[in-house]
Amino acid sequence: MGKRVFLIVMDSMGIGEMPDAADWGDAGSNTLGAIRNLPQFSCPNLTAMGLFNIEGVGGGVASPTASYARMREASMGKDTTIGHWEMMGIVSDHPFPTFTNGFPSHIIAEFERLTGRGVLCNQSYSGIDVLRDYGEEHLKTGKLIVYTSADSVFQVAAHEDVVPVQELYRYCEQARGILTGEYGVGRVIARPFTGTHPFTRMPLRHDFSIEPTDTTAVDLLSAERFDTIAVGKIYDIFAGRGYSECHRTVDNADGMKKTLALAERDFEGLCFVNLVDFDSSFGHRNNPIGYAEAMTEFDAYLGELLSKLRKDDILIVTADHGCDPSTPSSDHSREYTPMLITGPSIRAGVNLGTRATFADIGATLMEHLGAKSKMRVGESFLGAVRNGDRV
Repeated sequence: MGKRVFLIVMDSMGIGEMPDAADWGDAGSNTLGAIRNLPQFSCPNLTAMGLFNIEGVGGGVASPTASYARMREASMGKDTTIGHWEMMGIVSDHPFPTFTNGFPSHIIAEFERLTGRGVLCNQSYSGIDVLRDYGEEHLKTGKLIVYTSADSVFQVAAHEDVVPVQELYRYCEQARGILTGEYGVGRVIARPFTGTHPFTRMPLRHDFSIEPTDTTAVDLLSAERFDTIAVGKIYDIFAGRGYSECHRTVDNADGMKKTLALAERDFEGLCFVNLVDFDSSFGHRNNPIGYAEAMTEFDAYLGELLSKLRKDDILIVTADHGCDPSTPSSDHSREYTPMLITGPSIRAGVNLGTRATFADIGATLMEHLGAKSKMRVGESFLGAVRNGDRV
């Protein structure tokens, strides 16, 4: 049986402000700090692995079962796409464009021409509030609800009775085609909803990401015939490029159940998992209690996954940015992220300090799998944590 890597991203689980956080309006942000002392937070597995032993976090255990690091984002950004791309070897020197005052009239006009439907809203809005304020008008007129946020997104919401979900996806593909160059947002997001007021989002969100701007670790692994398995929105984040399998999910629990099923399978390569609920359901909605409960749920599944690791497996748990649910902002926050690495061949308790880039994760998993190719950025820390090697 070949070597396997399980890479799990706790979407938005930041562990404290980066030095330039104030430049992004995020001074004082600490996502983990906002939930760690709540009674709903109970994460014995993450705690034992060394989550609180990471530099700057505080309150660690005496003998962590995993090795650990604090990850610094080298890219100029704090969004999902840039964070995941950096893990796989792309350091972005500028953030994706944002349109917090709405998209230019000529972009909206072209979108209306292509879809044959009018547009409502075209403002920065909460995904729940926009349905409250525009859902009824959408039902009456058939116009599409287009909105954005502080993130680089063009979101399109439509009721399933007005616009079938597959048609909504087609509209978003058309939007992706016109949102290029200076208007090249990171993601176009389909947001189908259902029911009557108050409306309910359907678990059929679909992201249409801009294609990676350079070669990724996934591209390299795919070229060498490794299995590259995407769970959750990973496939969308990379515009599908380089992945041999895609397993879509409806929530964190579904994502972990699918990951546990994959752990029972024989494959050789990477299983890359994104758990989006932390971000979309709790961080953006300023819900610390819900975030804490979701972490507790994940930790229980993590215990099951740890028991399924084979001799040549490694598990890496990390995050892509922050989204502090306790601050007035409902947007992502510029934070350090955690990294925990474990497996039968991995030493416990090695403090890897603060890493210069998320790309060190990609370099490490490439080395573990024995890939012949090398990423242009990122320094593997496998030698510091592999059993038998000197720190």
